[in-house]
Amino acid sequence: KFSDHEERLSGSDREEDEDDVEAALKKEVGQIRASTEQKLRRFQSVESGANNVVFIRTQGIEPENLVHHILKDMHTTKKKKTRVILRMLPISGTCKAFMEDMKKYTETFFEPWFKAPNKGTFQIVYKARNNSHMSREEVIKELAGIVGSLNPENKVDLNNPQYTIVVEIIKTVCCLSVVRDYVLFRKYNLQEVVKSNKEDAQQNPSSVTEEKNSEVVKAETEEKNNSKEVKEENK
Repeated sequence: KFSDHEERLSGSDREEDEDDVEAALKKEVGQIRASTEQKLRRFQSVESGANNVVFIRTQGIEPENLVHHILKDMHTTKKKKTRVILRMLPISGTCKAFMEDMKKYTETFFEPWFKAPNKGTFQIVYKARNNSHMSREEVIKELAGIVGSLNPENKVDLNNPQYTIVVEIIKTVCCLSVVRDYVLFRKYNLQEVVKSNKEDAQQNPSSVTEEKNSEVVKAETEEKNNSKEVKEENK
């Protein structure tokens, strides 16, 4: 039913009222969208599900380029810019932490670096957290086989590879990335990369090049008895 006032409105007056309501609704929707977009920050913390590991989601930024830039700057300037972050690694892809899922996913994921005519030397760095059903040896063997199948000229190099394949298992999620200069940037360790060659030689007289398989992940903060890799560890 219409009120007496509404019944007296002419057709044109009623249309104007409807236009005003529509304009008000559009304005409110626009405000809501603007508010939502503001919340989508360039960097946003995400719960990792593992102790001392922090994930930072990026918007419009390639994590590989960002982390490499940070490490390159610290390696060049030798300026320490953090106290609590131990390691920082980009994570470019994720899949379920089951062998069949990982094999299927990496067949495509590895293509930009290793599919012919692309090629390179590589090593695989593996670490698992809160997960006991995956076999480190099996994962490394299967993924190395996939890299070799993409181009037979891809070769393993544990001393100074062009690329390091980072495999981080956290609960039932497999995090993957392919990084450069892993050895040069001290396994992407923000505390070590700022040390001079002289300091490093004094602390490590035997000068270890690279462990066969260290660890990696996202961000871990440093713990007394836990050095690790990939993003950051807390003291």
